[in-house]
Amino acid sequence: MKVVHVITRLTLGGSTENTVLSVASLAGAGHDCLLVAGAEQSEPAVVGAARARGCRVELMRSLVRQPSPIRDVRALVGLVRLFRRERPHLVHTHTSKAGFLGRLAARLAGVPRVVHTPHGHVFYGYWGPSRTALFVALERLAARWTDTIVTLTPREVEEHLERRIGRVEQYAVVPSGVPTAALRATAPSRAAARARLGLGPGAFVIVGVGRLVPIKGFDLLVAALPALLARVPAAHVVLVGDGEERAALEARAAALGVAGRLRITGAVSDVTGHLAAADVLAAPSRNEGMGRVLVEAMALGLPVVGAAVGGIPDVIEDGGCGLVVPPEDPAALAEALVDLGVDAALRAKLGAAAPRRAEAFSTAVAGAAMASIYDGLVRAQGRRR
Repeated sequence: MKVVHVITRLTLGGSTENTVLSVASLAGAGHDCLLVAGAEQSEPAVVGAARARGCRVELMRSLVRQPSPIRDVRALVGLVRLFRRERPHLVHTHTSKAGFLGRLAARLAGVPRVVHTPHGHVFYGYWGPSRTALFVALERLAARWTDTIVTLTPREVEEHLERRIGRVEQYAVVPSGVPTAALRATAPSRAAARARLGLGPGAFVIVGVGRLVPIKGFDLLVAALPALLARVPAAHVVLVGDGEERAALEARAAALGVAGRLRITGAVSDVTGHLAAADVLAAPSRNEGMGRVLVEAMALGLPVVGAAVGGIPDVIEDGGCGLVVPPEDPAALAEALVDLGVDAALRAKLGAAAPRRAEAFSTAVAGAAMASIYDGLVRAQGRRR
């Protein structure tokens, strides 16, 4: 089956990693896959890594993440031409902007089958009511041009249907596949990982991973740090990522008198070493499609703490492999982290259950589920002929 995938940009992050692994897996299963991404906002190292994994990548200069009417029209025309040139059996779009332009272009080009993966959504936590309503309206329209909408968790299906986007029979759930076995095989020892970060064996280390932007909620983690330190004096927070909020997070920590216990590493291509050094992974997000890093942490035997938003409660079995806390609540976040900091037996119990839970989100599970969706669409197309 010939498939063209479209995503706005290839950068460090869950949506790119999920897309690249999916394309590589499908190509390995015999599908002819082309991955199209915006040139301007893609990171060369990430593009190179995708190609090294076996992805055929084509970059498009006019495809950008932010609304830009002239460039968006050019991107639409370019995608129509590309689809007519490639003549794919199926177009698979990823994320909101590429999802709308790619699905419209597929319709105009007469592509037989269209699949879309939102990789989360923008229905809350991002913008005000007017802009959000516009995006919901566009998603409702684009759903009419889509055979299958692939969400990362069941909750994501519910949140789309609550906004009257598509029909229930259009939806399928495929997790963002994580190479769990490979993570465990390449992870350094706890002692080695801590030595690299200059952290002692007695430190209680909480790691947060992601872009330093408001939607990730790391300001809530910084706000929770004083209460945490009051009861767990050995606590340290390590944020792995970079972004527009870095200076504000550092300033807030300084104002709270906890700057010495906050470390921001900047963006890294492989977070395994930082996870291996941690006692807990915290995800205090305001919106999250699935929380891929939660699965990566669980695969390494870490208990996880996440906010009850988006797909996070679908990933974390509360009290089983981690703890789920209310969103926008630094006090509740601090309390959960304190519980894990003072109770080694609880940490051990949740951490022991975490790898088993992580396997439900492995690349093997995700790859098989996506291949099944493609095969079903091929069979349906064959019956119509």
